[in-house]
Amino acid sequence: MYEKLIPPTTGSKIIYEGGKPIVPDDPIIPFIRGDGIGVDIWPATKRVIDAAIATAYGDKRQVNWFKVYAGDEACNLYGTYQYLPDDTLKAIREYGIAIKGPLTTPVGGGIRSLNVALRQIFTLYACVRPCRYYHGTPSPHKSPEKLDIIVYRENTEDIYLGIEWREGTEIAQNLIKYLNDELIPLTPEHRKKRIPPDAGIGIKPISKTGSQRLVRRAVEHALCLPKTKQMVTLVHKGNIMKYTEGAFRDWGYELATTEFRNVCVTERESWILSNKEGHPSISIEDNARKVEPGYDSLPSEKKKEVCTEIASVLESIWDSHGDRKWNNKIMVNDRIADSIFQQIQTRPDEYSILATMNLNGDYLSDAAAAVVGGLGMGPGANLGDTCAIFEATHGTAPKHAGLDRINPGSVILSGVMMLEYLGWQEAADLIKKGVGNAIVNREVTYDLARLMEPPVDSPLKCSEFAQAIIDHFVD
Repeated sequence: MYEKLIPPTTGSKIIYEGGKPIVPDDPIIPFIRGDGIGVDIWPATKRVIDAAIATAYGDKRQVNWFKVYAGDEACNLYGTYQYLPDDTLKAIREYGIAIKGPLTTPVGGGIRSLNVALRQIFTLYACVRPCRYYHGTPSPHKSPEKLDIIVYRENTEDIYLGIEWREGTEIAQNLIKYLNDELIPLTPEHRKKRIPPDAGIGIKPISKTGSQRLVRRAVEHALCLPKTKQMVTLVHKGNIMKYTEGAFRDWGYELATTEFRNVCVTERESWILSNKEGHPSISIEDNARKVEPGYDSLPSEKKKEVCTEIASVLESIWDSHGDRKWNNKIMVNDRIADSIFQQIQTRPDEYSILATMNLNGDYLSDAAAAVVGGLGMGPGANLGDTCAIFEATHGTAPKHAGLDRINPGSVILSGVMMLEYLGWQEAADLIKKGVGNAIVNREVTYDLARLMEPPVDSPLKCSEFAQAIIDHFVD
């Protein structure tokens, strides 16, 4: 079946039913070591994961690791520009899961981005990035412990689909001419706009299917959180991009209020319900005045629209959500993208799960990671309905490769996400405990050591940090 790979002779496959993994006690899991510092951080990660499983379950559970290749290491084995060989794709498809270190972006040929390619090939539509603080981690933020969020970033659409044409090419010029001469004049809100003839052109598709399957995963995740964290915030720039980003918001609300009607309430619905709870005899119009600022100055058609909305909410969900029952539901709200960047710093404890499109999520997850200590402590997962890939969220840092000094925290914490995905929570909790205790005890690699106050004079090596985490499983 494989050209150059030899699968483990023991172990079982993960299978999927209804988009959920059915996990045996001895899963075969392909791993990609990664380029650059992958030579250091992957062995450290494997050691920690194996130790956590053995500590939590003895010999009742184990991972059977299957080495596969991507990036520069793949080219060394399979040939020039073979950054993502068919063998690797076959293995991930067969076993339905993988974990990987950082990969080099190909230069001079091959694939634009290996990470993006893997997400698109396996329809890994949800990029999941938890951002939580481990006490003692140096941070530029005054109160990093207040931030505990999970970013759900759509992985297959938006500008990361990569559909674009370079300025000056025939296709770009023809497309600009067609848009300027044919389509823009037919669209009333765009009629006077013109695209410059020397522009590059990119396409930004946002679909209802892609939006709702992402929000569905976010809501399902929220159901598993403590009540105080059961909130999903739709992040968008819909005030400008009404038919893409605004549609993402609308489709998210639609999903929440139909498929998850019994367990969700929108922020606006909560205002309507609480107005009636505080004033049982309140009229529809007075409720509207509390919900919609400047109601009395609105045109009559807009007033009618708001009143119809309020009457509909009270009629449809008062019995199921009124009398404060909505307090026990998942809160679904939305925020403008630029606003949420400010609010995760000024009001971080007001948010839990942020669901957004690709580009917004790219910026937002890195910004949140910076608050809690940087990408060195940032895990990531890419999830689909028949596959999952867990990965480091930082680059390859080739100048540090082989020096046994880089922080392996990103891949180790991605391993935690993988263990949670498998349903092996006890092993995942051991690693989180070990990481937290190692940091509190100032047993850290140089990147954290130099930022601590006072600085740590003798930082640990990458391999030593892994051992420190293991030693702190039982603290």
